[in-house]
Amino acid sequence: MDMAASPGRWRIGLLAGVTTAAFVVAALAPPLPQDPEYHAFADHRSILGVANGLNVISNVGFLLAGLWAFAHVARSALIGWERAAGLVFAVGLVLTGLGSAWYHSAPSNATLVWDRLPLSVLFPTVFAVVIADRASVAAGRALLGPLVLGAAASVIYWHLTDDLRPYALAQFLPMLLIPLMLALLPGRRPAAPLVAGVAIYVVAKIVEVGDHAIFALGALVSGHTLKHVFAALASVLIVLWLAPRRPESRQR
Repeated sequence: MDMAASPGRWRIGLLAGVTTAAFVVAALAPPLPQDPEYHAFADHRSILGVANGLNVISNVGFLLAGLWAFAHVARSALIGWERAAGLVFAVGLVLTGLGSAWYHSAPSNATLVWDRLPLSVLFPTVFAVVIADRASVAAGRALLGPLVLGAAASVIYWHLTDDLRPYALAQFLPMLLIPLMLALLPGRRPAAPLVAGVAIYVVAKIVEVGDHAIFALGALVSGHTLKHVFAALASVLIVLWLAPRRPESRQR
């Protein structure tokens, strides 16, 4: 078996158990429709004629992060499938900025699909590289395509059926498994940039939930606008983990 550092079987078993449990819960749960209130953001102010101005304009952070990520990965020592993973992440960031800006200019389920499609591939891409770094290079390489395609398919499934269960599984299972793998399994890459990136992304999700409460504090900025800022910052740190500056010897 191609293992990063011969981790104990119980650790792999725990990760497999969590994954199985998540799939069982998703399968047994009732269909999860999109809440119409999701589109009722706190800040509706127009800026220079742009509706929902700050929620739209704040997506420039994803565009800048994506363009920087593309250049960073292109200059990195990564080769093969890991280089492809880094470029997929970079392109996903750029398309997330464009799709999210489009969605926030006219929030609805019809426009939300263009926000979620590129966003959906980001964490599965990172997850595949984490699998390679912490468990099995061969498994990470083999799973990159299926994870990315599966995440995109979960958005299309929601769009066609109004059932968010596969999308929730594709997004939140990697967010659960990545910290577990970092804690349980040794790896080649220094974990600090990824840990910091995931932590900041958690902050982004928290302020997103507090959208209206944060805006009510002074009507300066909403929680959702701050979510865009924090998520873009998190993505920069994650790219530093995906494409470390120092060349590393990896089996491919």
